[in-house]
Amino acid sequence: MTIHRTDIADLRKEYTKSTLNPEDLPDDPMWAFNNWFEFAVHEQVHEPNAMVLSTVFDGRPSSRVVLLKGINANGFVFYTNYLSKKGHDLQSNPFSCLNFHWWQQERQVRIEGKVVKVSREESEAYFNSRPRLSQAGAIVSNQSERIDSREPLDCMMEELMLKHPERPLERPEHWGGYLLQPDYIEFWQGRPGRVHDRIVFRLKEDGSWDKYRVCP
Repeated sequence: MTIHRTDIADLRKEYTKSTLNPEDLPDDPMWAFNNWFEFAVHEQVHEPNAMVLSTVFDGRPSSRVVLLKGINANGFVFYTNYLSKKGHDLQSNPFSCLNFHWWQQERQVRIEGKVVKVSREESEAYFNSRPRLSQAGAIVSNQSERIDSREPLDCMMEELMLKHPERPLERPEHWGGYLLQPDYIEFWQGRPGRVHDRIVFRLKEDGSWDKYRVCP
């Protein structure tokens, strides 16, 4: 029997949609990111707030896709279980990296910095805004822990949803938000021949940003 396989080495796409120069971006990288993000939303990119979150524990990196849930002058906000794998990683090493990939625009944004927990009030406010089913999932799931079957998890979800249908669900203490405070942000625009445009913002000691081009 012959097994037909895609020749991965031959998968190739030329990036031709746009160019990027330092002067094309505001001097504040948060505004630059906001402009790119709003454009991705306008162009109806599927889940434009999806981002790869990378953490490191004991020298071993780990990555997963999470959802951006807020942008402010201090950084980028996401929510999760504090007792999860990423939660333990961030407790051990608070430095992390985010990566956005908006393939329709042939763009990426890489963000590095220190991660801190958001305030209890912020976590409460976001938890209360979530759909009830998502709230229940955050309550019953011991994220990243090994289980032998999905059935007990489904039973706990059903029981919680039916037990107090009119009572608001309370945020568990192990669930809340993180804020990544950036000190490095890179904007990447695909270009033909893999000679891509990469514009970097690096935070200086005085709180201003250094903006410059790097080789692809």
